[in-house]
Amino acid sequence: METALSEPVLRLAVATALGLFVGFERERSEKAAGVRTFALLSLAAAVFVVLDRPLLLAVGALLVVVLGGLLGARAVVGEREGLALTTTISMLVAYGVGALAGAGDLVVAVAVGVGTALLLVSKRELHGLAEKLSREEVRAAAQFAIIGFVVYPLLPPGERSVSVAGATVAVEPRVVWAMVVTVAGIGIVNYAAVRVYGGRGVAVTGFLGGLASSTAVVGSAVEHVREDAAATPYAVAAVLLGNAAMALRNLAIALLFTLGAVVPPLTGVAVPLGVLAAGSVAAAAVVAGRGGSLDVSLDRPFTLRYVLTFGLLFLLVVVTGSLADSLFGTAGFYLTAALAGLVSSAGVTTSAVVLYRSNALPADEAVVGILVATAASLAVKVALTAPAPDRRFTLRVAGWSAAAAVLAGAVTVAALFVG
Repeated sequence: METALSEPVLRLAVATALGLFVGFERERSEKAAGVRTFALLSLAAAVFVVLDRPLLLAVGALLVVVLGGLLGARAVVGEREGLALTTTISMLVAYGVGALAGAGDLVVAVAVGVGTALLLVSKRELHGLAEKLSREEVRAAAQFAIIGFVVYPLLPPGERSVSVAGATVAVEPRVVWAMVVTVAGIGIVNYAAVRVYGGRGVAVTGFLGGLASSTAVVGSAVEHVREDAAATPYAVAAVLLGNAAMALRNLAIALLFTLGAVVPPLTGVAVPLGVLAAGSVAAAAVVAGRGGSLDVSLDRPFTLRYVLTFGLLFLLVVVTGSLADSLFGTAGFYLTAALAGLVSSAGVTTSAVVLYRSNALPADEAVVGILVATAASLAVKVALTAPAPDRRFTLRVAGWSAAAAVLAGAVTVAALFVG
């Protein structure tokens, strides 16, 4: 039994199975090369690799290319219907899958084989999608791929220190660029939501985007307002829902990481953050409701120039906050919380919880620090709406955010007096 299921035999069996899997679709589509051809191609490549015959493997690959060329020639002269280019490439991929399996890279071989089969059977859906995509949508997708999967991995990880005005400023390039990618990603999601649900899609995605980065929601909202003024009510609602998501996220961090710890749960943030979240959701409902049923038209998911501008603005916020912290030192936990909250209230919340759990920070100071960071996050979102062409957008965001914050403060004070 062990001999029959030895590793070389397993590799050959997997190669054959994957060749069959890919070949089934070609057979079903009545192509010149079918299930047996694909299975034999994968098996042959696996055999050459297992036997360590690189010359035979290269000759086999050359023969696959020649055979594919012959199939293409037959299609051109009309002996077979349809262009055989897809079948030719599929044969080459099946040969490569067999080589991967023969080399023992079974996971990669299975992934490539299954992915190839999926692409082949999705012909109609992919062609339909390609026909519906506009030029701007394709351009936006290509730009997102570049900034997300090309530029981001090239940036150095971790902090990089630079000297500014005699002080040392620490900047994380990947974190700054991640904000650019996040703004673009939220823009794509919002665009898709608008295409499906109309203007209300902008507000719906505000909450989900706020769970990842409430600051990035502002960048996407400003972009939509810049492109179409009719999106203003829903863009305001998106920012407010992003604030609600931010408050709930901070509340979850404060409670979940202190429940079951040696210190009492950090429940002091429950009332203010809970009321802030509820007030923001209510305000978003009022704003979106006033907007009525609008047909918001967006020409593109995002523009690269704007997301890069937003990334530069975010970088300035990071540098300014780090510079102030370096100049003032440890002048107070609250000052640090306010400065860091301009960039990430979640980071301040996590730091406060860690200090509280280790008894390095009293509960009251931890609660106030979290609330200060949350307030700073609300303030910086209002500042980030400044590039919007419509001043009413900034005023609405500022007004409703302030109202929710005042409500949270009033309820908290009232609860303290009642307690």
